[in-house]
Order: sequence, then structure tokens, then C-alpha cells
Amino acid sequence: MKTKTKNQFASVLKTELMLAWRNIWRNKRRTLITAASVFLAVLLSSLLMSIQRGAWDGMIDNILRSYTGYVQIHKKGYWDEQTINKAFQPSDSLIQTLKKQTQTTAIAPRLESFALASAGNNSRGVMVTGIDPLAEEKATQISKHLIEGDYFKQGENAALIPDALAAHLQLKPGDTLVLIGQGYHGVNAAGKYVLKGILHFPSPELNERIVFLPLKTAQQMYGAENRITTLALFMQSGTDVKKVTKQLQQHIDTNTYELLSWMDMMPELLQARAIDTAGALLMLAILYLIVAFGIFGTLLMMTRERLYEIGVLIGIGMKRYLLGLMFWLEITFIGLIGALLGLAASFPVIYYFHQHPIDLTKMSEDTTEIYRKFGFEPIFPAAFDPDIFVKQAVVVFILTTILAVYPYWVIHKTKVVEAMKS
Repeated sequence: MKTKTKNQFASVLKTELMLAWRNIWRNKRRTLITAASVFLAVLLSSLLMSIQRGAWDGMIDNILRSYTGYVQIHKKGYWDEQTINKAFQPSDSLIQTLKKQTQTTAIAPRLESFALASAGNNSRGVMVTGIDPLAEEKATQISKHLIEGDYFKQGENAALIPDALAAHLQLKPGDTLVLIGQGYHGVNAAGKYVLKGILHFPSPELNERIVFLPLKTAQQMYGAENRITTLALFMQSGTDVKKVTKQLQQHIDTNTYELLSWMDMMPELLQARAIDTAGALLMLAILYLIVAFGIFGTLLMMTRERLYEIGVLIGIGMKRYLLGLMFWLEITFIGLIGALLGLAASFPVIYYFHQHPIDLTKMSEDTTEIYRKFGFEPIFPAAFDPDIFVKQAVVVFILTTILAVYPYWVIHKTKVVEAMKS
């Protein structure tokens, strides 16, 4: 009995699918126009979200790779106070634990504190960062930012400063830079250093207020021998941050060290991204609304034109729910055609913009300068993530199938005699 029922259901469903497929081609122009609207919605929404995500991913990656790193480790309580008195000497077990992380591409030890930088009659408060030249080069490729002079070596009595600070202090390579500050646990910190090179960073904050010293030199100046304030971890991809953070929390002493991801250190960046994403979603909602009206218009015409057919089919005994299913399958087929075509077109278009980013530097110097003031280059690659355009195709397809419920309501309310008179 159950087998017979299943066979009957399969036969009915097959018939419904065949009828629905044939019916959508009874008016080819209307079908193609509706499918085209779905196609464009999928394509445009995918492109919009890919560029939006790609722009933010590129900007965040640029900021993190240029200095901050994806994850930082400090002595517990350092991030709230950021004082050199929270400097620590990393244990061998901590370093070995970090090196075991396969997702980590580089580890940059740093000693960070504040000082007054002066040259002649000019001075400015700066952040002094002691770096391991080899480790920092592997992590941030800092030498690529050199525009004048040379990179320094470990232990060398030399400094690197960015061009904006050099212009303020009126310094050039070979000149002397004087630093005065307070060292570890209140010791005097002062020194004279040869300016070895001048850097340029996209970020105005880095470009105006940072001085780099070799790590050993900075430790001597601040009286913090073998101590650092930060271990910055760099990774191949930002998608590994949560995984690495979770793993490290299980293996390091969280009573001694604090482990912070870039999301913890720069929540304002996440908030700005969320606001921008909300704006993009609003534009998508408007696009979906336009498409919904177009599809609904097609449904109205289709249902109105076929009232006589509906009346006849009900009159000869066709179940209303089967008739409604047929109409639902028709509009779903149209939506599926448009969504699949949009999905197929999205792949090559988005891949092209992923390989050939939108470069606003070619537009005008003013536009370029505006973006650089916010700390990133105005180059926007599209994020080539299948999740993006698959989601857009699914959303548009679901929207189409929801609207396809309208014929059910019409069929349910239809009076056979009145429909046949129409």
C-alpha cells in the first residue's frame, strides 16, 4: 500500500514538473525578462558585497601587516596601562609554544615606550619601538618602506624615522637624533642616535610619531635588558586569528600573559566595518525590493491571464493544491534559471576584479590623498569568496519562491463560474 502511494506521489510530482516547465515557455518573452531581473540582482549584489568585503579585508590586512600584527602577547595588564614597567622577559617555553603554531608566519619581539625626540630647536613626543631587525623584516618587510638611507643592524647605535617626523625635526640620513624619556622602573633613559634611514607609511599616525631602534639598543636606553613589552604574531591569513588565539589560550599561562587579537585591540575598526556593511546591506535590500516588485508584477499578469484556465482545471476536478503547486513551480523555475545564470556570471566577473583590483590612484591625487589619510591605499580588490555569491543567489531564489505563494492565494479564493466567465 505504501509503495503504491509513493509511486502515485512520484507520478503526480513528475507531471507537475513537466507541466510547469512547459508553461513557463508559453510566454518566452515574459519568462526571459523575469529571469533577467533575477540574474542582474544576483550579479550586482554579489559584485557589491565582494568589493565591499574585499576593500575592508585589504585595508585591515594592510594595517595589520604594516605594524600591529594579528595577535599580540603582553604581560598581563599591559594593554590597559601600556607602561614600560610591564615589560617582561619571554620564557623559552612561551617562544617554543609560539613557534609550534603552523599558521604563524613570523614573531616580532618589541620594546615600546614613549620619549621626547629632538634635533636642534625642534622636538616632538614620539613612540620609541625597539625591534629585532631580522624578525621585523620577516614580519612587516619594514625595509620596503625606506625612501632614504639604509636599514640598521642589531645593536647598531642608529635609528629609523618616518618622513613626516623627519620633516618636522628637519633631519636627513646621517644627522643625530636625541631621545629623552623614562626607563624601566624609573631609571633615566636618554641617548643620541645616528639617523640611518627615513621611512614612509600609509598611516599618518605611524608617519608622524614613531621612532625605530634596534631592540638591543632600545633595551640599553630604557634599562630593560632582555625585556620586551610585546610579541606580535603575523599570519598568512586573517581567518586563522580565532583558531590560533583559541589554541594559544590553552597552552600559555594566562595568569602571567595576556593574549589579544587585533579585534580586541582595535574594536573601532570592527565598528567602522559593521557600519559600512550595514550601508551595503541597505543598498542590497533596495535592490531586492526592486526585483521583488518585478517578479510580483510577472505573477500578477500570469495569474490574471490564466484565470479562465484556472477555472476550467478546477471545474474538471483538479485539486486546488496541485494547481497551486504547478504555479509555484513555474515561478520557482524562472527564479532558479535567473539565480543559476547570475551565479555562473558572478564567478568570472568577481575573479577578474579579484585579480585586477579597482585602483582609485588613477582617478586623482586628491582622491588618493583622502584614502591615505585613513591609513590605506585606495586599491580595492574584490573578495573571491564563493560564500558571497552563493548567499546572494540563495537570497534571491528564496525571495522568488516566497512571492510564488501568491498564486496559491488566488487559486484558493477563485470561484469556478466567475473565473470561466473571465
